[in-house]
Amino acid sequence: MNFTAIWAIYRFEMTRFFRTLLQSFLSPVLSTSLYFVVFGTAIGSRIQEVEGVSYAAFIVPGLVMLSVITQSITNAAFGIYLPKFIGTVYELLSAPINFLEIVMGYVGAAATKSLFVGTVILITANLFVDIEVAHPFAMVAFLVLTCLSFALMGFIIGIWAGNFEQLQLVPLLIVTPLVFLGGSFYSITMLPPVWQTISLFNPVVYLISGFRWAFYDHADVPILASLGAIGLFLVLCLTAIWWIFRTGWRLRS
Repeated sequence: MNFTAIWAIYRFEMTRFFRTLLQSFLSPVLSTSLYFVVFGTAIGSRIQEVEGVSYAAFIVPGLVMLSVITQSITNAAFGIYLPKFIGTVYELLSAPINFLEIVMGYVGAAATKSLFVGTVILITANLFVDIEVAHPFAMVAFLVLTCLSFALMGFIIGIWAGNFEQLQLVPLLIVTPLVFLGGSFYSITMLPPVWQTISLFNPVVYLISGFRWAFYDHADVPILASLGAIGLFLVLCLTAIWWIFRTGWRLRS
């Protein structure tokens, strides 16, 4: 394992992140505050509690997941697309490093950035409501696995994308709607039975449910199902990336 190469890629990506640290810090703080004003105050005044938890506190896990998933995909996609766009990816591919080391550098940096954003959102949310974490180790595990899984997905999107518009296509048209419809701001048990069944086909439901369970010891789906879903998604992404580097799809053309 070439740890020097991994560290070089990781440090390069993180340096770009730290150059815009103020923007990276202010953006999640402002967006979190706006969500609490709109959802926590306006809607929270009409919905007092959900599953025994105040509505303002109930939306915190979903709010964290919404931002973490989006940031993971965006950072990883842009990180690998930029070398493709300017042509330096060929130097990377010809270097004496394997695909796993390349992925660890780019995905590790993207996951670290989204973890930072998730932490900032949790701190900001704690200024509005009292947050209790029933299972802190499970909370960290779900957060890390989500960051890694969707950073891998973003890496695939960055390789697939042919232009800057396509970088935003999947996050905006597919991922964001799935997150909003995945129980971010409500419990799927509040839906009619038919829509509850339909919601179970949304993979994001399992991630948000498991993450919310870590906070309030309540889940819409079994916790083992949540772990299985995120584990399966992680394996599928790794398999897809292995195939991409094996065939050179969208990399050597």
